[in-house]
Amino acid sequence: MSKISVKNVEGAEVEQTELADAVYGIEPNIPVIHQVVVCQDSCLRQGTHKVKNRHEVSGGGRKPYRQKGTGRARQGSARAPQWVGGGVVFGPTPRTHNKKINNKMVKLAMRSVLSGKLADGELYVVDNFDFAEPSTKAAKAALHALGITDDKRVTVVVNDEAINAYLSFRNLDNVTIIADVEATSRLLIDNKALVLAADVAKKFGEVLA
Repeated sequence: MSKISVKNVEGAEVEQTELADAVYGIEPNIPVIHQVVVCQDSCLRQGTHKVKNRHEVSGGGRKPYRQKGTGRARQGSARAPQWVGGGVVFGPTPRTHNKKINNKMVKLAMRSVLSGKLADGELYVVDNFDFAEPSTKAAKAALHALGITDDKRVTVVVNDEAINAYLSFRNLDNVTIIADVEATSRLLIDNKALVLAADVAKKFGEVLA
């Protein structure tokens, strides 16, 4: 079992907790992380890009000039691709960019990210973020108490009932706050500091084991 200090929002150590080695203590599988993150990035693409081909652009209903006798190349339409205002050849059309990946790989990537963050000293566990009311100032002070500077990209993961924590952290620059049910490898790895609520860290240990 890996041990980590659980701190409060004032930065004081509350306790030492054990993290499951099967989730937080494995050797990170970098190729799997890469595959999963690429898949998750692709699935976020809307795929609504569209250009018009020569049949969809307006105009071009007649020959621009007669077939013979001009000394120029014959042309059937002024909306052919080589003309200004003509259609686009092989341009993008609406399509899905979704990729499929195995659930086992998704879980392995999550375990690899969490293990890597712990090994690199970029994982922080806080007992709770029970703010009495939404306060960006209090959220910023909590990060400073953990030793996280303003120039670091931070991802904060709380349970979906921590409404005041969400409202407090969302206005801070370089800070992304998500609920535990929204957590993906892509969101957990894109930072220099990963802050987990204690109940979220425990939940990850149970769900991903």
